[in-house]
Amino acid sequence: MSQTIAGIHPTRMELLALKKRVKIAERGRDLLREKLDALMIEFFQFIREISNLREKTHEILSQAYKDFSEAQMIMGFMNLLQTSLSIENRFSIDVKSRDIIGISIPVIETKIKPFEVYPYNPLNTSTKLDEGVLKMSKAIELISELAENEIAVKRLAEAIASTKRRVNCLEYVIIPRITNTIKYIQIHLEEREREDLFRLKRIKKRLEKEEKI
Repeated sequence: MSQTIAGIHPTRMELLALKKRVKIAERGRDLLREKLDALMIEFFQFIREISNLREKTHEILSQAYKDFSEAQMIMGFMNLLQTSLSIENRFSIDVKSRDIIGISIPVIETKIKPFEVYPYNPLNTSTKLDEGVLKMSKAIELISELAENEIAVKRLAEAIASTKRRVNCLEYVIIPRITNTIKYIQIHLEEREREDLFRLKRIKKRLEKEEKI
């Protein structure tokens, strides 16, 4: 017989307890399978979103770098550098979290302070600089959203792997071990019943012989 639970006494009480235990284990396995299916759905939704975000981010960054390159050619490198150094940081990031099937997923909010007035003289700069700044602002928002989705995918992948291990442990280790132990106890009890029945028959025959004497 394959593996059984160690230290189990082959009694009817143990048999009843194990039958309840195997039902709980099977229910737990089924619930974990449902959770695994839900995690997989969420995982692939994020994967599709990441693919879309990467494409958008790459496109807008390419456009922004092109605008900055053209602005540099028009304004000169040093003039563009001095202009960029005069601009204060206007970005802030706030990280919160939300729950997806028991998994904590980050929510990254990027706040970009709009220009009330341009921090540089538009007459001394190229319109390509303005266009590049606007596109880079959008790119930063996309990068934050992309980072949020990539972290979500990583955490979901870890949860999927952990849930798969638990399902496999129940499916291929715990439930078979309980089932084998149940079979072992049933066989032991059946053998004991046959032995008891055989002894009773022998006792009955002996009593019958004694009565005849």
